[in-house]
Amino acid sequence: MLPEYGHFALILALVLALLQASLPLIGALTGNRALMATARSLAAGQFVFISLSFIVLCALFMQSDFSVVLVARHSNTLLPDIFKFSAVWGNHEGSLLLWVWILSLWSVAVALFSRQLPLDMVARVLSVMGMISIGFLLFSLLTSNPFARQLFNVPAEGADLNPLLQDFGLVIHPPMLYVGYVGFSVAFAFAIAALSSGRLDTAWARWSRPWTNIAWAFLTVGIALGSWWAYYELGWGGWWFWDPVENASFMPWIIGTALIHSLAATEKRGVFNSWTVLLAIIAFSLSLLGTFLVRSGVLTSVHSFAADPERGMFILIFLFLVVGGSLTLYALRAPTVASRSHFAWLSREFFLLINNVLLLVAMLTVLFGTLFPLLMDAMGMGKYSVGPPYFNAVFVPIMALLFVFMGIGPSARWKKTSALYLRGQLLTAALVSVACGLLFPLLLGESYSVAAALAVCFSLWLILSMVVDIREKTRNAVNLVAGLKRLTRAYYGMVLGHVGMAICALGVCLTSQYSVERDLRMQPGDIAEMAGYQFEFKGSKKIQGPNYAGERGLINVLQNGELIAELKPEKRRYFAQQGQVMTEADIDAGLMRDLYVAMGEPLANDAWAVRLHYKPFVRWMWLGGLIMAFGAVLAALDKRYRLKATANNKRAADSAAALSIG
Repeated sequence: MLPEYGHFALILALVLALLQASLPLIGALTGNRALMATARSLAAGQFVFISLSFIVLCALFMQSDFSVVLVARHSNTLLPDIFKFSAVWGNHEGSLLLWVWILSLWSVAVALFSRQLPLDMVARVLSVMGMISIGFLLFSLLTSNPFARQLFNVPAEGADLNPLLQDFGLVIHPPMLYVGYVGFSVAFAFAIAALSSGRLDTAWARWSRPWTNIAWAFLTVGIALGSWWAYYELGWGGWWFWDPVENASFMPWIIGTALIHSLAATEKRGVFNSWTVLLAIIAFSLSLLGTFLVRSGVLTSVHSFAADPERGMFILIFLFLVVGGSLTLYALRAPTVASRSHFAWLSREFFLLINNVLLLVAMLTVLFGTLFPLLMDAMGMGKYSVGPPYFNAVFVPIMALLFVFMGIGPSARWKKTSALYLRGQLLTAALVSVACGLLFPLLLGESYSVAAALAVCFSLWLILSMVVDIREKTRNAVNLVAGLKRLTRAYYGMVLGHVGMAICALGVCLTSQYSVERDLRMQPGDIAEMAGYQFEFKGSKKIQGPNYAGERGLINVLQNGELIAELKPEKRRYFAQQGQVMTEADIDAGLMRDLYVAMGEPLANDAWAVRLHYKPFVRWMWLGGLIMAFGAVLAALDKRYRLKATANNKRAADSAAALSIG
């Protein structure tokens, strides 16, 4: 009966979602405070029942209940417990339930941490989130039931989890990614609530901003974790960049980046109101588009779920309703509540606008590269592939231009800035950046790389511009420490975000330019030299795992005759999954470089095909991502977002109530 309990809990959650979508909205439209007050309790109730359903599914996997179709297809009695747990979302139906649960978690978080908001605004926001929940709960119950049973011919053993997914990366990567993906629903709900109520002022931006920052931070970590997982798991030393499904999460991240900057301008100066709302709509729409691409079967990728056309059509209809409905509301309401603030072409607002436009164009280039093969195939014009050459030729120059404006923006003043002032502030930083960029390839002693020189130049420019801005903001303080204490968490978050972006870009470019790779045949006693390191193959031995058997190699890494690492790559053959063979690389990781070894196929005379990689600065990609995410969280924790009863907040609430047309 346990699967039936989980299924029934989902049905009850759908009933509560229907109530959450309707009752608070009716209350907001009629001014009925009792109906508006139901929003929080309905969100909490929906969270409880979806959590119960999710716990039941976890229990079914842990118990290896193969009468449940999903468990039989994606688990096995020999599967380690940690992978039984992560197998819950290592498939379409379970990952969709995880998505729905995270959506309910965001809803209850808004309900709990929005006591300072006007009641009718909370009602509208939670009503929109209830509408989104209805769509996904219907999707789960009608097309993707995770509790479907096979009561006859129950198998004695399950088919096992895909060996690619039997990794710690599955435990942490999808939940982090989904929290970010789904988190943009909060920004979307605030935007729709603001449009519907006529409150497109600075108050809604202040309410929405911390939620958007947190969602963006989780999405950043999720993308970084996915890159790291692909790097060590796929066995070829890449981070799987520009894969179509990875692009599906990268596009909301790009627009989310534009959104958090636009929200800052709306909150500070009351500008870009309509533009900010549009970005919130686009960000969540891209999250839904990513869901369609992953679950419809239109893309072929190790990241995508095999799905039937019925599921793809359901998501497509839902995407059309959400995007079409929100854009229709935007077209009707945005012109009537557009901002009327003015600013000079040389001002912080102007540079934020330029950055937003560049980010939007960058997203469109990724969108085009991702969808172009699908469109050509759908029109019967043949099979096309869009890969790194296109993205490197189009996307990279846009990002380089973005870095230029990102460095200028923080030093510019609101409303109007003097060109002489900016030159005095930033000229030295620009000259130092160019000089260091030109010299850097020479210091490495390698062939000169123009791409590396440009990467160092732009990244250092971004970092030094932050140093200049900090110096300017602490100039009149008694001492540096006192000046630093005076700066807000939101400001430090912005600094960390920009520095993290620079470090990440530097890691991507330098590891691409200076990586060394060798494929060779090695038998016991052979020594290969690469990038100043010696790799000695000592042989291999048989190993036995809980659900696999294989061979483990031993390769000693020496530098100047001194042993610095023992690497033990593996070749595994899994008992289930038709004896699928997997490569498990081993890595000697460091801040400045990785030494990466993977075993290929066994050859004659105890020899193996071995792949060696020298990956300089590769860790900087993920370090930069973590720094950016920490900056976003720090900005969201700024104390002004936690004040509940200040005079400013009271005035904002009174003003919002007066503006409401609901």
